[in-house]
Amino acid sequence: MHPAPSIILFTSISGLGFGLLGVLCLGFPAVAGREAFLWFLAAYALAGGGLSLSLFHLGRPKRALKAFTQWRSSWLSREAVVSTLTLAVSGIQALLIIFFSSGNSVLGVAAAALCVATVLCTAMIYAQLKTVPRWNHPLTPVQFLAFAIAGGTLLAGEDQAAMAALAILACVQMAAWLVGDQRILKSGSTVESATRLGGPGIRSVRLLEPPHTGGNYLTREMVFVVGRRHSRIIRSISIASIGILPLFLLALPLESAWARPLVVALHINGVLLSRWLFFAEAEHVVGLYYGKHGRVRR
Repeated sequence: MHPAPSIILFTSISGLGFGLLGVLCLGFPAVAGREAFLWFLAAYALAGGGLSLSLFHLGRPKRALKAFTQWRSSWLSREAVVSTLTLAVSGIQALLIIFFSSGNSVLGVAAAALCVATVLCTAMIYAQLKTVPRWNHPLTPVQFLAFAIAGGTLLAGEDQAAMAALAILACVQMAAWLVGDQRILKSGSTVESATRLGGPGIRSVRLLEPPHTGGNYLTREMVFVVGRRHSRIIRSISIASIGILPLFLLALPLESAWARPLVVALHINGVLLSRWLFFAEAEHVVGLYYGKHGRVRR
């Protein structure tokens, strides 16, 4: 699918924000007063800023409020409702920590659980799409949640928890790639099923010409091909940035002022690359009708 910048930034930044917000609501790091205000301000800026970026991907942003009305059937609507509730509950916990130096433990756990629920709602927007087999499996929500927890603990400066979360994230990401590469082949969707030309006595169908010569919405948004060689390179850089290099640097006794920003910058770079691949490598089954699907050799 076409990797729109707004949707990449939305899913990446909001995940980091809700991850950090959940960690802060649980009381890590132990801050209060002005310091706590700055921490929560950063978390809200990431979470709220990320959510606002999703408006740029809407055809009619002025109708965004209607997203709250379909929560019974739409994961996007559930995300809107749960994220609003999350920001409200975590806001109460933030005020308690800022003004009274100690939050409510039950409220903190509830706020953290809502942060998890928000991330899972975002993930399920994609995981429930049977038309994109690469996303339609259980590792998609696990992947989103692993990114949020790893990013949140890393941004909060909880190095021990961050190291464990980064290692798990790297494993989950590699597993998601391995599983995703086989999903389009195992989905049962083929050129024959897309064109309805298959049948008894017909061994295979090959497109001689595309259905039409000009582009349309489907070819612009749903059909996007990544070169296999390019994909391997980007995957290698991504896995090194989100896990391997941050783990290596966190394991070193670095006291320099640039060490922490470097680790965070590397991780965020890896998150953006991984999320770009998440959308760019997603083979929508409509691509079969146009004779394009998956990655091609270049």
